Amino acid sequence: MPPSVHLPADPLARCIGWRRFCAILALAGSAAWLTACGPRYDPPLAVGTNTWTGYEPLYLARDLGLHDGLPVRLVELGSTTQSMDALRTGQLGMAGLTLDEALTLAQEGIALKVVWVMDVSSGADALVVRPGLADLSDLRGSKVGVEQTAVGAYMLQAALRMAGLASADITVVPLPMDEHLSAWRDGRVDALVTFDPVLQVLRGSGAKVLFDSREIPGEIVDVLVARKEALDCCSQHIAQLLQAHQRALGHLATAREDALQRMTPRLGLTPAEMDAALGGIELPDAAANRTLLSGPNARLANSAQRLAANMREQGLLHRAVDAASLIDDRFVRGNTR
Repeated sequence: MPPSVHLPADPLARCIGWRRFCAILALAGSAAWLTACGPRYDPPLAVGTNTWTGYEPLYLARDLGLHDGLPVRLVELGSTTQSMDALRTGQLGMAGLTLDEALTLAQEGIALKVVWVMDVSSGADALVVRPGLADLSDLRGSKVGVEQTAVGAYMLQAALRMAGLASADITVVPLPMDEHLSAWRDGRVDALVTFDPVLQVLRGSGAKVLFDSREIPGEIVDVLVARKEALDCCSQHIAQLLQAHQRALGHLATAREDALQRMTPRLGLTPAEMDAALGGIELPDAAANRTLLSGPNARLANSAQRLAANMREQGLLHRAVDAASLIDDRFVRGNTR
């Protein structure tokens, strides 16, 4: 019997909670996929994401029917923590993660590769405060909610560093993403490190942004990673998934109003809010991905090396990670072997 799930009253939180429940069932059904690769069985490729604007083109492609006939299952999870855990155990073959989370798994020895850059955050991740706080220095003594992930810690540390504060100057309140709204509305936190779509809702209710990812350009990057087993057995499916993703980006560019209408229900935003959320990220196309991932001077490899060094300085990584070896550029080169 599946576990019972309490669904909160807030529509967006309830939507996230329901997806989290469905994800448990989906993962339970896909747990054996990694051992099922064989000549007589073509298993569905389980691709996990949390609720984040930059992953929406994957779901737009599905909504447009571009996944029809493709043995791929998109698994919606409540947080990237769940995605990371499912990658660790092999319940997912692929997942959307931030680059620092991919580095964290690589440090743990998880055999995975970055195959695509989904988005680069340029304002869509932020630290928001209540109207009474005027600047970052006012965070001293405040209760700050943050998801216990690498990107949450990285954003918070960057904001504190800019304010000249240390972690000991605030009270950190660990919050999974699907509790951000309720914690804010219940007054449990004075500030919150969050991201879209929750960021759009909070801004609409009067929350003030004091720090966002524009202050650390190119450092909050979302990537699509694949476990070695998925690359070994399902590279053609991955190529087809990425081709559908590119077509969805094309639809977003040429039929934006229709795309926004299709994308908003899943995130619980209005088309205007969805449009604003997309304005806070860059969505690299195939040409941009070739620049980011391919060649001896691949931009993402250089960025990842700098990010890994910063994470080690902050105690978020405990050993060196060869960022260049984390990248698999076969798909951006059009070579699926």
